[in-house]
Amino acid sequence: MFKAVASPYLVPFDGTFRVAKSPTRPPAKAPDKKDLKQQLEDAVETLAELQRILYAYDHHAILLVFQAMDAAGKDSTIRAVLSGVDPAGCEVYSFKRPSETELDHDFLWRTARCLPQRGRIGVFNRSYYEEVLAVRVQPEFLDRQNLPDRPGLDRAWEERFESIRDHEKHLARNGTVILKFWLNVSLEEQRERFLARLDEPEKNWKFESGDLASRARWPDYMKAYEAALNATSIDHAPWYAIPADSKPYMRATVADIVVRTLQSLDLRWPKLDPAERAKFDEMRKLLG
Repeated sequence: MFKAVASPYLVPFDGTFRVAKSPTRPPAKAPDKKDLKQQLEDAVETLAELQRILYAYDHHAILLVFQAMDAAGKDSTIRAVLSGVDPAGCEVYSFKRPSETELDHDFLWRTARCLPQRGRIGVFNRSYYEEVLAVRVQPEFLDRQNLPDRPGLDRAWEERFESIRDHEKHLARNGTVILKFWLNVSLEEQRERFLARLDEPEKNWKFESGDLASRARWPDYMKAYEAALNATSIDHAPWYAIPADSKPYMRATVADIVVRTLQSLDLRWPKLDPAERAKFDEMRKLLG
């Protein structure tokens, strides 16, 4: 199975990750904005070529999972990193409040229907992890799920972590490479971005009053993220906690991890059967 590529933002697999020690800003010696833009452009170009080989090779699917607090930059990061990828080989799904139909199935059902096929890149903007994040912070959401057996809450989250680990292990065994990104924005940076949404007319549409309710529960969400990342960061399905206060740095860092992951897969163009290649000269003659 796939092995996680190294990064200072790789969430360790031993349960020692701490949100309080996870940086939200780039390191002091990070490249400047101009260099980061160039790094992103180079990565996008490389990713576009790797995606073509991925599609032709048809042995792996790539699943990119993005989770974050509101205004962390999920949408813009997905757009920037995948800007050069052929739309025919990429699918993006955004998961919001579940429908009644979705609630009548297990919590993995609605995302399982959207998994990428081999040769393609699938992107989840939020995901099944909402069931151990938002639902953990607001467990009253469980009332709508009509579960036949309601264990205590602590046990419920552990069971869901177990289901997620089993799900991701099954996907990895069958060729899906899973990369999970938590875009770690600070409380103060979120405040600035919310104010921009209120003050700049072209950003007004982004603001939702409900976002402030989640902000008010910030400590609870940080505890939920810490528990989820510790329970589900595994070598074949790693989490990366990416500093998100600087969007250029965040985008370049995510792109670099995605590119290096695809490079580690030993992707290659398919080779035709010798008997098929033997017909090439005949085909050239027919083409004149």
